[in-house]
Amino acid sequence: MKYKKYLLFAGFYLLSITACKKDYLDTKPTDQVDNSALFTSAANAKNALNGVYRYMYERTTTVVSTSAQNKPGVGGIMLYMDFMGEDIGISSSNWYTSDGGSWISHRTDNSTMLEYMYRTYYRIIGNVNYIIDNIDQASGAAADKNTVKAEALTLRGYAYFGLVQLFGKRYDGAAKPNNQLGVPLLLASTDTNKPRATVESVYAAIISDLETAISLNATASNKSHAGAAVAKGIRARVALVMQDYPNAIKYAKDIVDANQYPLLSVTDYQAGFNNATLGEFIWSSMPTLDQGDTFGSYFAQIAYNANTSFMRGNPKRINSALYNQISATDVRKKMWEPVPTTVNFPLPATNFARQPYMSRKFSVKEVGGPSLGDVPLMRTSEMYLILAEAYAKTPGSEAAAKTVLFNLVKQRDQSAVVSVNTGQALIDEILFNRRIELWGEGHRWLDLKRLNLPLDRTVVPNYVSASVAGTLTIPAGDVKWQFLIPRAEMEANSGLAGQQNP
Repeated sequence: MKYKKYLLFAGFYLLSITACKKDYLDTKPTDQVDNSALFTSAANAKNALNGVYRYMYERTTTVVSTSAQNKPGVGGIMLYMDFMGEDIGISSSNWYTSDGGSWISHRTDNSTMLEYMYRTYYRIIGNVNYIIDNIDQASGAAADKNTVKAEALTLRGYAYFGLVQLFGKRYDGAAKPNNQLGVPLLLASTDTNKPRATVESVYAAIISDLETAISLNATASNKSHAGAAVAKGIRARVALVMQDYPNAIKYAKDIVDANQYPLLSVTDYQAGFNNATLGEFIWSSMPTLDQGDTFGSYFAQIAYNANTSFMRGNPKRINSALYNQISATDVRKKMWEPVPTTVNFPLPATNFARQPYMSRKFSVKEVGGPSLGDVPLMRTSEMYLILAEAYAKTPGSEAAAKTVLFNLVKQRDQSAVVSVNTGQALIDEILFNRRIELWGEGHRWLDLKRLNLPLDRTVVPNYVSASVAGTLTIPAGDVKWQFLIPRAEMEANSGLAGQQNP
């Protein structure tokens, strides 16, 4: 069928060689040149890699629909992950609430949202597979080739980690091996029509990619690239999901102790989370002004002053019960406004709505310009929180957990003191800090799933039931915690016969 001809889920067509900087754009699209010519040098392979990084923040174009404003690369997936939780909401139905927050589209096998997520990750995988397969034979300095290879392996591990969390059952650290179905594991550019590998096998492949990348010790040219610190950060995330607390501690601690990406100051914390040159941004998509997309970017969907209909009429709001737990002396309390007025919440124009508990965390870089900002893919504060949680769940390490948590919170709240909590109360305190620290950065739904917790919006006083078609509770372990495999992929991949999720 014609649809299959253009299907990019498995990533067998390369992205255009477009880079993170304008001076990289003087090359042909990779799908218009002979692949063997493309990878004859490390420099060409790097250009192909730059195309992958650009794809990660651009609007995703699907076969079913043309480019969509609510599908801005991996940033859009991050937003869906939070809108599927309980800590971010809006006053009426819109893209992220109707597609994600309602928990309907990810269980509808022909939905464009479902296709978008599956396709985004597999297109990253398909393109870096070409790089990984060819880089060792390319010309160029060994250090340059190792850097390209390390970044490509890190991106493949990152993409598979996203896929397996969405489409597989949660990883149960007490039930090894996890033989439930994961996702097709394509580890070479020639792989096709693969069945779903087990969750355990997918995680093993992710770990192999990340640890190989870490061993190559690549130095990223800038924060838009996935250097060694990014590989360690993803490895720490993977270990936390697997309940592998020794490795979560090892890799998160490496980043925290190195202090290469120091925590934001109180002043910088209020600067709009749009500038990756600030300390604790470890990894970020960094579009330049000429690459701005007024309507189809991450900041167009989340920045309070983005001049888009999505933001003007529907400011993003925090769970009011969660907000009310934040200390009055904590700078994070200032990221939302419970009673916004013209005085305490200035807006670019009169047609912007003000609503209780609206967010000011994210701001566009240039008010009145394109809805542009550096997408926060990984920050040091997350590593503190991973480290604290892993210590808290390791017998005999509660004191270390309290110290790590305090070292983070004291940067946000000058009145902070070392926690007196123990056991589950300490873990809950750490998770509370994850919720307010990482709000809007794509973690809440994934945290609920990995912790085997239910979704419960009935305890959120300001949650608008109608915005999510009345979906307020989902029990832990329900089949709805697994995304369906897109129908188009089921039809195109003969290896998936009989392997759809329930």
